[in-house]
Formats: sequence, C-alpha cells, structure tokens
Amino acid sequence: MFAINHTLTVNAPTETVWSVISDLDAYGEWNPFVVACNSTLEINTPINMQVKLVPFFAFPQKETIISHDPSHQLSYGISLPFNALSSVRCHRVKTLTPGVTEYKSTFELSGWLSPLVKWMLQSRLKKGFDGMAEGLQERSESFS
Repeated sequence: MFAINHTLTVNAPTETVWSVISDLDAYGEWNPFVVACNSTLEINTPINMQVKLVPFFAFPQKETIISHDPSHQLSYGISLPFNALSSVRCHRVKTLTPGVTEYKSTFELSGWLSPLVKWMLQSRLKKGFDGMAEGLQERSESFS
C-alpha cells in the first residue's frame, strides 16, 4: 500500500471549504488535477472525473462514492476484482476556530498491482494531489 496525505490550515470558514469541495461543476476553475467532475455524491453512485496526470491530456476516471457526511467528509474509490487494486480518496474538514478550517486529504492505494502503479505514477499522483490541495486552499481563502 502507499498513501499520499495532506493536512492544511485554511483561513476560511468550514462551510466555505466544504462548498469548494462539493461544487464539482467548478473544479475546472481551480483544480489543476481533477479538471472536471460530476456526481450526485450519493453513496454507491459513480463519481466521474477527468484527471490530468500528464500535461495536455485528462484521463477519464470513474470511481464510486463510499461515504458522504455533508459538510464534514467525502470519500470515493475503486475496487478491482481479485484484490488487484483498490483506492480510497477522502476529504475531511473540521473547524479549528471561527473562520479557520483544517482540511485533511488522504489517498490510499492497495492490492497486488499497487507496487506497479506506485512505480509508474507516484510522482504524478503526488504532484496532482499537491496541486489539488493548494488549489482548494487558494479558492477557499479567496471567498473569505
């Protein structure tokens, strides 16, 4: 298994940070990694994304909503047969003080194919998730 984690302090209210996370239609305006996204955010429904792993091209990625606690947490992922590959992506927000939010982002990849995916894509995934976390912080703070 490998994981990519971020914990950021965002100088914006939790409601603002959550609105950025949950406004999937606006991802292309601030998110350099997931440049398009749509879903109902209902558990066990698809989340369809366009993920930019390389310059000039976004790959389609379809995952499933695993859990959703509005205003607090959202997770989604994939699970391939025979324990080949499984991923879980989670966004969590928590109020630290009025107007200041802790944003936690986790991505975990496991299964017997995960060492190959890690070898092939780790640096691109890290760059993408770094950009997404930074973009979320900048977008949220621009509304405050």
